[in-house]
Amino acid sequence: MQVISTAGHVDHGKSTLVRALTGMEPDRWAEERRRGMTIDLGYAWTTLPSGQQIAFVDVPGHERFTTNMLAGVGPVPAVLLVIAADEGWAAQTDEHVRALDALGVRHGLVAVTRSDLADPTAAIEQASKMLAATSLAGIPAVGVSGETGDGLDDLRTALDALAAGLPQPDPDARVRLWVDRSFTVRGSGTVVTGTLAAGTVRRGDTLELGDATVSIRGLQRLGEPADVVTAPARVALNLRGIAHEQIRRGDALLTPAVWRRTTVLDARIAGADLPSHVVLHVGAAAVPATIRRLAPVDLPDEAVVRIRLDSTLPLQVGDRVLLRDPGRRQVVGGATVLDPAPPAMHRRGAARARAVALASARGTPDIADELARRGAASRTFLREIGVPVGGPLPSGVIAAGAWLVTEARWKEWVRALRTEIDGHSTALLDAGVTHADLVRALRLEDPQLLVALLGSCPELDDSGGRVRKRGSAPTLRADLEEAVSRLIAALQVAPFAAPEQQQLVALGLGHRELGAAAAARAILLLPGDIALLPTAPDVATSRLRDLPQPFTLSAARQALGTTRRVAVPLLEYLDRIGVTERVDGELRKLRPSAAVA
Repeated sequence: MQVISTAGHVDHGKSTLVRALTGMEPDRWAEERRRGMTIDLGYAWTTLPSGQQIAFVDVPGHERFTTNMLAGVGPVPAVLLVIAADEGWAAQTDEHVRALDALGVRHGLVAVTRSDLADPTAAIEQASKMLAATSLAGIPAVGVSGETGDGLDDLRTALDALAAGLPQPDPDARVRLWVDRSFTVRGSGTVVTGTLAAGTVRRGDTLELGDATVSIRGLQRLGEPADVVTAPARVALNLRGIAHEQIRRGDALLTPAVWRRTTVLDARIAGADLPSHVVLHVGAAAVPATIRRLAPVDLPDEAVVRIRLDSTLPLQVGDRVLLRDPGRRQVVGGATVLDPAPPAMHRRGAARARAVALASARGTPDIADELARRGAASRTFLREIGVPVGGPLPSGVIAAGAWLVTEARWKEWVRALRTEIDGHSTALLDAGVTHADLVRALRLEDPQLLVALLGSCPELDDSGGRVRKRGSAPTLRADLEEAVSRLIAALQVAPFAAPEQQQLVALGLGHRELGAAAAARAILLLPGDIALLPTAPDVATSRLRDLPQPFTLSAARQALGTTRRVAVPLLEYLDRIGVTERVDGELRKLRPSAAVA
């Protein structure tokens, strides 16, 4: 099956021709049939002589309904451009062709209608000349009459050839179905229609619709029930879990968790005269937007722009969007999405730098190009913006778990990591750097990147939640080490004569400095800033063994040659590490197999 959109000036016979080809009435509304003109989108289908099925999206030709027309042609890969033989190229013919050219539609067929009223030759020649500078240059033309049927067989043959030459989308691609109609069917509930441009939908599938999740209750293709439909196709989906009033034309049904919605994108657009306010059309969506031209670079007849949308859209690299000036009611041009997730620009000169970075980008999803600009990206992110990540990695790319990183960015991170470890010795205590601090310092988006980086630096030790040079122990800053050395010298003379606070201050040792010394295991720090030697528990255990068991606090204090201020926290510490235990409220004893932890 293939899907083709009509295009052309009002009253040039688009609907009449579709009716003649399909035997179906594409104009759905009584008002359309009464006025003899298409107002909204119509749909019909037929089987060609080859057996190929064709679905037509019949669009309105009147200028007032251009937005409806764009909703119809947006997701469709080919066009049937209808021109009346007796009128030739007209205003809306030109407008529609400008839109098709802006969208990059390259496949099509010209049908010169009313050939029973005038010789189609002149109109065919005119169309060939007018299309020569567009994406539709060189498409074939057929003269036909929807009223008499003359030329319909030739048109069907030409449609067969057109359908055979259309590219086949990937049936396994993620789904992005732009909704062009939403209504209710009695007994079934909400039904939406759209053109399935890629991927496959199945009855029972779950899809995302904005912030909601819906499931496909029923599925139709060309008016017939189906369990599975593969693109390209016109489909109708009976949805469970949402009311039709909650769905608007231009909403997108998406494969869950694989699309990135955005309100900001960078794009390339032809032309220099760009209004600041436009309406962006993509698929069946039309969203108000503002354009900011980035600093000029050497791009003849093109501009790199930043577009901000009034509402989110699921976009990917390479999407073709149309920009229309709502004030002048004309197409501004077509833009190619270069980056649907661009970086913020806060610093002076950022716009120029961004324009330079995107100067060579063509909007082709390519993993090497994306990583060259970003330095690093997760596989999930790349898939979300439409960049394939399967297959062998390009040269110069490193896989770090779920992330892909360029060798250049990896080397930058490694240098920064080593610098951060070396520079940490300026703290009171170089006990190593925490993972959280390193992630912040290196501006890593994912802590798993740090794990991979550490794995590539064998000279670094990652233990206890801190990173330091392998083989090194926590070390004190030089001036602090000197003060602690004086404290240690005093304690070596009298191991349990812990200095009073005034003495510690005189040595330059406050609470933070004592904590750093304890972390470096230079001292044992007990509650109340009681500073002892690390060997104090062993010495105390040896002296307490000489006492009759159990013993009192007073006996322990005398055996240790210290004060109650030191003896109380020291004995409580020995209790905690299992050297001593309380017998009752007043007495303690050494455990039989007392060992210092």
